[in-house]
Amino acid sequence: MEMKATCEHVRGCLRSAVVVSAAIGLSACAHAKARTLVELPPLEMPAPPPRVVEASEPPQSPVIALPDEQPTTLRRSEPAQRTDAPRATEPPKVETVPADLPRPADESPRPPATTLQTTPTQREGEVERRVRTLIAQAMSDLNRVNYQALNANARNQYDTAKRFAVQAEAAVQARNLVFASNLADKAAALAAQLLGR
Repeated sequence: MEMKATCEHVRGCLRSAVVVSAAIGLSACAHAKARTLVELPPLEMPAPPPRVVEASEPPQSPVIALPDEQPTTLRRSEPAQRTDAPRATEPPKVETVPADLPRPADESPRPPATTLQTTPTQREGEVERRVRTLIAQAMSDLNRVNYQALNANARNQYDTAKRFAVQAEAAVQARNLVFASNLADKAAALAAQLLGR
């Protein structure tokens, strides 16, 4: 019975709380007034200022005369008047020297130009031996390949390897050992690849 009375009491309190909160909410709505916004006139944008660009020539530096010269002033020259008369031009004179005449002393034969060598002189002999060994190995491998049995691509590779070997030999003769070494490496690699087929 006590419990029922407590429940009734709680329910009553809840009802009164709901009624009070509804009354407060309604009274708040009754007092609220809608505010109207005051419309302001649109802002007037001022016109952009006129664009003025001042063209100025760069200041010219003063002419400084050398101690031995008379001071001169620089002036702009007027454009030259064109004349329609053709200019007479003489062909350049060519002097021929007969082959049987002796050369003057100042035209002595000059030694051939030296090639750029990046191999140290201490290692030249070693590099040359290595290049000659690679060329001999490439030619030996190419001689063991049956050229007639090769297809078109393999024949092209054979010819390229042979050409590299010949060019490497010429580069050794010209003392261009770096280029000769590069060519000999390529010739040996191509020849070995052909022999392995």
